[in-house]
Amino acid sequence: MLSESWCPTGPGQGVVVTASAIGGGALAVGAVPMVLSAIGFTKAGIAASSIAAKMMSAAAIANGGGVSAGSLVAILQSVGAAGLSTASNFLLGFVGSAVGAGSALGVFLGNLR
Repeated sequence: MLSESWCPTGPGQGVVVTASAIGGGALAVGAVPMVLSAIGFTKAGIAASSIAAKMMSAAAIANGGGVSAGSLVAILQSVGAAGLSTASNFLLGFVGSAVGAGSALGVFLGNLR
């Protein structure tokens, strides 16, 4: 059971902050593959006529005909094709949890004024 004394906003709101942290972490980890796929960075490669294709075209023009290794387009395509590593998923989940908890706590603390 969570101790309510750590949350200055009252009983029950600590549970909401905890749930927001869990939801934020899950959303952050789950959203990355969906967003990358939606803009055209798919497992099969860059989708034709997509935002990713436009990014790749611009990068190729800027680099004289090729996309350089380590560029944003190359990294996003790698993540779109292979997914994120375990360490990256952990970091992304941690940041998403912090944002979720901070947002909920900020709302509660804002209501104290």
